[in-house]
Amino acid sequence: MAKKIKKRKEIKRKLLHKYRLVILNESTFEEKISFKLSRLNVFVTGSLFIIGLIGLTILLIAFTPLREYIPGYSSTKLKQQATELTYKTDSLVRTLNYTNRYLDNIRMVLRGDIENNQMNRDSLFEQFKLDPTTIDLTPIKQDSLLRAEVALEDKYNLFEGSNEKAGLVLFPPISGTVTQTYEPEKGHFAVDVVAPLDTPIKAVANGVVIFSEWTADTGYVIILEHKGGLLSVYKHNGSLNKVQGDIVRTGEVIASVGNTGELTTGPHLHFELWDNGTPVNPLDFIDFK
Repeated sequence: MAKKIKKRKEIKRKLLHKYRLVILNESTFEEKISFKLSRLNVFVTGSLFIIGLIGLTILLIAFTPLREYIPGYSSTKLKQQATELTYKTDSLVRTLNYTNRYLDNIRMVLRGDIENNQMNRDSLFEQFKLDPTTIDLTPIKQDSLLRAEVALEDKYNLFEGSNEKAGLVLFPPISGTVTQTYEPEKGHFAVDVVAPLDTPIKAVANGVVIFSEWTADTGYVIILEHKGGLLSVYKHNGSLNKVQGDIVRTGEVIASVGNTGELTTGPHLHFELWDNGTPVNPLDFIDFK
């Protein structure tokens, strides 16, 4: 025990023993500066200096552009650019998927192909119908107030009906005799209208030309996109007056009657209407007489 106490005293004596650090002039040995130090002072001062140096280094790395020169440490600007590129990539992927679906729809229109389940869109939702007997249909107070408010507004509404295509009447592209009607069960999703060669074909409504090219089976074809996802298709034309991207107005001449393509038997217009990817009967909207 005495040895341990003696050893501790010896260590303490060495730590606190004073030393004199003198800086002399080499030529004259004149004393310039002198310091009184102990080992403990040197240890504490050195430790504080090292800690301060480490803290200053961390601050420089964290809050100055110097961190960008450290290998493997990405800059804030690069991170921001990477984030922006990620968002743009996701947006481009969504746009590309939408464009591919849109082009597939156009190809289907050109080929006249259609899936069986598209013939009756109501059947797609048959499995999701709810049984009214299992639902409590008793109107609540808020529902009654809302119904009364809507009824009051509709009383003075000049435009009745919310269905965008209800009562829709389209401009006839040509006047002539319908030789073949809309027969989807036979794969004929159009009406064939006979008219003299070079008779002007007109747009059925305002729209944009999304296709205006030659095809082997149906000759010169032009497709217009109208409001609400409605497409009008004109096939076997003799010539085309519009190109892709043109904006057309109702009744504007877009093509002329012809007899082009391998699937034609004489001068006529093969006219189709597609509502959001589903063929509809043109005779429900147009009078060709």
